[in-house]
Amino acid sequence: MKLDDLVAVSGMSGIFRLAANRNNGLIIEDLDSGKRRFASSRKHQFTPLASIAIFTYDDSTELKTVLRNMMNQMEENPIVKTSSSSAELHEYFRKILPDYDEDKVHTSDIKKLIKWFNYLHERKMIDMIDEEEPTTEEDTKEKKVEEKKAEKADEKA
Repeated sequence: MKLDDLVAVSGMSGIFRLAANRNNGLIIEDLDSGKRRFASSRKHQFTPLASIAIFTYDDSTELKTVLRNMMNQMEENPIVKTSSSSAELHEYFRKILPDYDEDKVHTSDIKKLIKWFNYLHERKMIDMIDEEEPTTEEDTKEKKVEEKKAEKADEKA
């Protein structure tokens, strides 16, 4: 599963899979039970996890990169509890992303990131984030055929 499929919904704890889009909200699916429900856009705000980035002094770093760093450093840099002090949380996060902008990234952001990481890690979804989907020869041929059709259409226009 990719981060494009996952959304955070204001007012609801956890992360959900986007099942369907409606003009007045989203149908979201609980990752544990698979139960679907409607979340109104009047009441909730939706944030796709793929659109989230962490501020750095230069620019920003995508969430998937930060989650991978957390996963890779779990043994030598164990994850702190969200109830830890602000100084401990920032010290931990400095090891994960050394150039993060301390003025723009708040303690609450770090807590939320740790909660999301724990949520996804418990469900073994961190390993699956942004894996390249295997492409077959047929997929490659289809893409080439589509590109040729587009080139011919451009030539005619």
